[in-house]
Amino acid sequence: MRAASEGDEAAWAAIVNRFAGLVWAVTRAHRLPPAEAGDVAQTTWLRLVENLGRIHDPDRLGAWLATTARRECLRVIRLRGREAPTDTFDVFERSKEDAIATQLITDERDRGLRRAFQTLDRRCQALLSLLAAPDPPSYDEIGAALEMPIGAIGPTRARCLEKLRRSSELAGLELR
Repeated sequence: MRAASEGDEAAWAAIVNRFAGLVWAVTRAHRLPPAEAGDVAQTTWLRLVENLGRIHDPDRLGAWLATTARRECLRVIRLRGREAPTDTFDVFERSKEDAIATQLITDERDRGLRRAFQTLDRRCQALLSLLAAPDPPSYDEIGAALEMPIGAIGPTRARCLEKLRRSSELAGLELR
């Protein structure tokens, strides 16, 4: 962090590479449209540049970024005046290289899983989105992003997954 604050581009790139997934996961958890999510991510990184010299504990950088991204998301939502739910969940994207038959089956499963996911409460959706991110954040970072005690994350995750499993079964999906 010190090197990045002194202008070392490699140090800055290392920070961005390590935490970019966390920042994007927080924006996805708040269901921002892609353009707004990009604005929030840029603002979060700008806030880090502005405050890099004030962050004294490098181990807490992820939590700081998660909190900053969450606050920026809430600011954008508040300015917009309402949330705009979407059916797009990057977490469930499929490979373009699948065979047509496999794609059809996968598409059907994904639609059912999305419908089941949408039946979950907002807190479960946010938690599972963060945990399913390509580079999942630490429990410290998730706790900061969702204002949830670290000890509650595991049990809450289990309850959310069980709700998702039950909802999926009701929709006729078999999750293995």
